[in-house]
Amino acid sequence: MATVQVALWVVVVLVVLAIAFDFMNGFHDAANSIATVVSTGVLKPGQAVVFAAFFNLVAIFVFHLSVAATVGKGIVQPGVVDVHVVFGALVGAISWNFVTWYYGIPSSSSHALIGGIVGAVIAKAGSGALIASGIWKTVAFIFISPLLGFFLGSFMMVVVAWVFRTSTPSRVDRWFRRLQIISAGAYSLGHGGNDAQKTIGIIWMLLIATGYAAADAANPPTWTIVACYTAIALGTMFGGWRIVKTMGQKITKLKPVGGFCAETGGALTLFLATALGIPVSTTHTITGAIVGVGSTQRASAVRWGVAGNIVWAWIFTIPASAFVAAIAYWIGIQVF
Repeated sequence: MATVQVALWVVVVLVVLAIAFDFMNGFHDAANSIATVVSTGVLKPGQAVVFAAFFNLVAIFVFHLSVAATVGKGIVQPGVVDVHVVFGALVGAISWNFVTWYYGIPSSSSHALIGGIVGAVIAKAGSGALIASGIWKTVAFIFISPLLGFFLGSFMMVVVAWVFRTSTPSRVDRWFRRLQIISAGAYSLGHGGNDAQKTIGIIWMLLIATGYAAADAANPPTWTIVACYTAIALGTMFGGWRIVKTMGQKITKLKPVGGFCAETGGALTLFLATALGIPVSTTHTITGAIVGVGSTQRASAVRWGVAGNIVWAWIFTIPASAFVAAIAYWIGIQVF
């Protein structure tokens, strides 16, 4: 009986840690949802975080749990995951998130989590325990999502410039201050829909591994869905102001029309990825869209040095979080 109680408490602690990661994810990635709308002056910071958090939560009613299924069942072979693997994955992801938040670097919480899972699983059973199709699909979108965001953001900017070619700058600004409210809401909806499901997926993985959920269940328990969407919304409300400055001001100078195009391009990319069940980075997506918008003005409008530093953070995210996760897995074996 005592052993069963200890095992249950380990599961409870890991679920709480996962939900804490989800909160941190919202806190870390709040910048992705609100940087453009704050930097253009359309919403004040306090208004923006409440607005974004609302749409993060509303996403629970909009998107199918395809991303959660990919994370929960599509990355690791059945029977490999245990509490030590989940512990290692979460510690690896949380550690990388904290480092990048501290230095104001917009990295990917999504890929930190995937990297954490990969590192812990390899430490336990080797690379053969991974499902290659799920890993490569995720890795491919490290490149596809910012490129798609770049294309859609720049395409939207060109189309808008042509449609409003005879309008005065003041009229364009007035229109897009209103329209940016819609695009910011759409982007926050996509952010909540994709990111909350990653944490749902790892909790689902844990519950299956410990026998608290059936391996053939179509969906995870309802409480995991509600808890994760609520946590990411609350995290967004607290915001990540260090990263807001980088995303909204340092890459390129945005006006409401540019903010609208970047958010719309980013939102469309997130909707597509979520429908396909692919865990993508909201950071990668909105950065690509912002760079796309800036590049339509002139190449020098984009601070390529800042963008380059962000790309380096993307490259290191999976291996760095995987390395920490492997160490955390070994520590977990020794402790419990």
